[in-house]
Amino acid sequence: MPLAFVLNGVSVVVDADVERGESLLNVLRERLGVVSAKDGCAPQGQCGCCTVLVDGEPRVACVTPVARIEGRAVTTIEGLDESARVNAATAFVASGGSQCGFCTPGIVMRFAGERVRDVDRSLAAHLCRCTGWLTVRDAIAGGHPGSPRDLQAAARRAALEAGGAQRVDLDVPLGGAPFADDTAPRDALVAVPLPPGSTAEAVEAAGLQWVIADSLLDARARAGKVQGRRTTVEARAPLLDRMPPCPPGGVRLATQWVEPAYLEPDASWCEPGGEPASPLANAGAFGGKVRSAAPIAARELADRFGRAVRVVYSREDVVRLGPKRPPIAAVAVVRDGVVEIDGVVVRGAGAPRVWPAPADVEVRARWTEVDVPGPPVSGDLRAVGLAEQALLVAGALDRDVEVSTPSGARAGAHVAVERGKVTRVDVRLAAGDPLDEVVLRSYAIGAAHMAVGWVTSEGLAVDTGTGEIHDLTIRSFGVLRAAETPQVTLTIVDDPAPARARSTDAVFAAVAAATWNSLGRPVTFPACRR
Repeated sequence: MPLAFVLNGVSVVVDADVERGESLLNVLRERLGVVSAKDGCAPQGQCGCCTVLVDGEPRVACVTPVARIEGRAVTTIEGLDESARVNAATAFVASGGSQCGFCTPGIVMRFAGERVRDVDRSLAAHLCRCTGWLTVRDAIAGGHPGSPRDLQAAARRAALEAGGAQRVDLDVPLGGAPFADDTAPRDALVAVPLPPGSTAEAVEAAGLQWVIADSLLDARARAGKVQGRRTTVEARAPLLDRMPPCPPGGVRLATQWVEPAYLEPDASWCEPGGEPASPLANAGAFGGKVRSAAPIAARELADRFGRAVRVVYSREDVVRLGPKRPPIAAVAVVRDGVVEIDGVVVRGAGAPRVWPAPADVEVRARWTEVDVPGPPVSGDLRAVGLAEQALLVAGALDRDVEVSTPSGARAGAHVAVERGKVTRVDVRLAAGDPLDEVVLRSYAIGAAHMAVGWVTSEGLAVDTGTGEIHDLTIRSFGVLRAAETPQVTLTIVDDPAPARARSTDAVFAAVAAATWNSLGRPVTFPACRR
């Protein structure tokens, strides 16, 4: 039915599907082409990436039925006063509060339309996986203008850390990064993964089944999209009962499945015979999209149907199909000055026998790959193996350790704990030429935030018999919120080498090890989740 409202000061009329409860987000992105509002979890309403203003008040567009918008005023980031846009963009770039830029437009809109008394309380409506929140707080407070920066050098450092090209510019915090689904033609066919149990007609591509329709709304309706849920089933370490015997004086560790939790769902699009859009358009997804089926499927389906095809994952699709951090169960002990590790790891994590060890420590490790029911895993994710061995070495030695990456970057960390909670993290990092200290700091804080979360709060409930994931909402992953984030300080150590790649993998590993030691080395992760 025709529906009229005011968008960024201009009256518009759209033919919305009110009977099926079409959301404001779908109308903005799919019917009006306003892609600054991002779809990170629709319709879970939990990530905040699609926040817009309705009559001046912040609203999460993915759970706002468009029928409720008739006659009202909707403001997206394009409709803000130009000075407000410039000030927000400048502050986020100056502080490093925007990395991939997927969550940032929603955060900007929240603070544009809300009288803020408590920043962390306002940020509780949002998720950011990249920055670790501290630089976002800095941006909201006005950023750190400092001296003029070379944004091309900043982008080079970001690309080295992200594992893919990443722009650093004023349009990125405002939603202008070239995310794959934002650049897709809106008249393309849409393909979504077939959910479990669906009887919808589907076609095969890239080893998966896909439901095809003329619009995203129709494709998801045909597929029978499975709504995400948070389970009451307790998450557990799946390899705990396969842990090798612990020698006297040794330490034990068993971890869980962990979701990378990147906010931009996998997406791609392709013209027949063309090159598919990369799902890594402005972010590396912490290694989680390296083997995504989206671009392969887009190319195969475009060639098959003879027209452009968009491939779009929902949040639930990302959780079901995307790779997880592989669980391990291992013991470690020091014998004659050598740390000996004996462990098992879920098959698919790569080559665990050659996982690197922390710097200046001799390690003899024996890893055995085992099969257990569960989601796919990947050794491409941030510091897989490096962090696990750093934990075991630090635990066996009963001290913090310096960690080095294959690129030669080195990091050490010290963690302070009060009443069972991590309150402060101090990091030292040698990354070669920093190129841009603002970006390096942002990535280091983000890595520290993720490491503390891995040890203390993150995990997925997975059925031990079928391997089915029970936790499908983005809030059920255990990612630390802004209010739960410890203070992180970074000291950049002089390193005359050229800029080193993925230097903040060393930060992740060192902080995780220091966190585990400071908490008394609990046998299973997450250590503090309730």
